[in-house]
This record gives sequence, structure tokens and C-alpha cells, in this order.
Amino acid sequence: MALFSSLTPVFLAVLCGVVVVFFIRSFQKKDRKSNAVVSKSTAKSRPWVDEDLQDTELNSRDEEEESEWAAGEEDVPHVPYAPARYAGDVMLNRAREFYALMNGRRSVRFISPEPVPREVIDYVIRTAGTSPSGAHTEPWTFVVVGDAEVKHKIREIVEEEEEINYRQRMGDKWVSDLRRMRTTWVKEYLDVAPYLILVFKQTHGIRSDGRKKTHYYSEISVSVACGILLAALNNVGLVTVTSTPLNCGPHLRLLLRRPANEKLLMLLPVGFPARDATVPDLTRKSLDDIMVYL
Repeated sequence: MALFSSLTPVFLAVLCGVVVVFFIRSFQKKDRKSNAVVSKSTAKSRPWVDEDLQDTELNSRDEEEESEWAAGEEDVPHVPYAPARYAGDVMLNRAREFYALMNGRRSVRFISPEPVPREVIDYVIRTAGTSPSGAHTEPWTFVVVGDAEVKHKIREIVEEEEEINYRQRMGDKWVSDLRRMRTTWVKEYLDVAPYLILVFKQTHGIRSDGRKKTHYYSEISVSVACGILLAALNNVGLVTVTSTPLNCGPHLRLLLRRPANEKLLMLLPVGFPARDATVPDLTRKSLDDIMVYL
């Protein structure tokens, strides 16, 4: 009993400490849940807010040390802006010409091994880099692969996963729809095309001091850049086919030695069309089907 009595104060002190920590953590969790409830109730009261545009990448910061993230920078200076302005008839003519150019764009799976000037690719990527992005974070990395050995390794990774996708992961309807387009898991163009452009989205940036920089709406921003990239390729007479290789991202990221904050979004084989290239004879929706005037 004497030993027990001597330990009792120590035991009580430890117990009190545990209880205090428990209540502090419970309060913190309750506070976070309360904030989440407020956020959700606010969203419910604002039905015009598109839930698809909620920046889920920001929510992950709740679980990380705030010190890992860099604070905001100073205001960006503004400068005068006066782009070219055209007369109405010139505007219409330019619009028609650009539409005709882009309407001729097709997804091409038969690509020539003919070399493409590297400087052309440089300017195509520069053009994609003019894309707007959330808070001008420019959350994209364009990895251009011209090495034959690396291209072949990429093909092996993609075809291995794509065969599993076609045979197991994708539903019968998906496979049937792809069969109509004469598409299979065999991607010969990954070896043949002079360049492969792999587009990575940066889920967050990393400053020179190692702290993280928030990237807003990175996937939407990079998707817009991909659209501009496709237009830039078509503008110089090059072809591609948009590829989003399922389940290949982590393996390709390691192969290309990209950091963990980069996620593969799109893979584009780039080159001139093969002389015997064919494309599906498709029609596009009419203007009335894709536009609504209010």
C-alpha cells in the first residue's frame, strides 16, 4: 500500500495529462468538423457554386505542417495592355481561317518517323506555356522525349497496362466503342513518332527554400494548356493523338525522373502524318448542338 500510495500522485499526474491532450485533440477535431460543416452549409446556400471546381488540393493542407507552405508574395505590378484590334470584316475572315485550320485537325495514329526540327517543338511548347492558370502558378511540365530507347520503354509500360485495361478494367461498352475507332492496346506510334510529349500537372510548386507553393485548379489549368498545345501543333502541320494512359502515371514518372508533386495528365506522340495515314471519317456536331445564345 505504501508503494501504491507513493505512485498515486505520479499516476494521477500522467492521467490528467492524457485527459488534457485527449480533450485538446477532440476540440481540434470538432473545430475542423465545424468548419467543414459551415463550408458545406455555405456551399448548399450557394447553388451556383460548381462543386467540380472546388480545389480539393487545398484541402490536403489541413493534414500537413503549415510551415511547409510558403506565404503569398507581393502584389504583381500591372502594365498597359493594348492588343491588336481588327475591323469587323477582318475579324470575321480571321475567325473563318482559324476555324478552317482547326477543323482540319484529326487524331492521327499513323505517324512518320521523319525528323521534326527541335526549334519548332520549342516554340510549340512556348505557345502552350502562354496558357492562363490559377493565380498564374503555371502548374505544368512538358517532358519531350526524343531518345529511341526511352520511347521504347514508355511503349512497353503503356502497352502492358493498356492490355490489362482492355481485357479487365474497361467495360465491354468502352472496349466496343474503341473497336469502332480501330483502337487497341498496341501503340506502335510510341516508337515511331520522332517526339513524345508527356504533360505533367504540378499538384503544388516547390520554392528554392524547399517550401511548397499552392497551385490552384492545377488540372483545369493544365487541361487548358493542352488545348493550346494541340492548336499549336496543328498550326505547324504536325499531328498527334491525345492519350491518357490509365495506371501508367507513377511508372512513367519514375522512368522520366519527375518529382512526386508531378502527375501525368496526357501523353502525345508528335510528328508528321505517315504517307499512308488514315483517320476515322467523322462529323462534328453542328453549331446549334454546341452553342446556346441567351
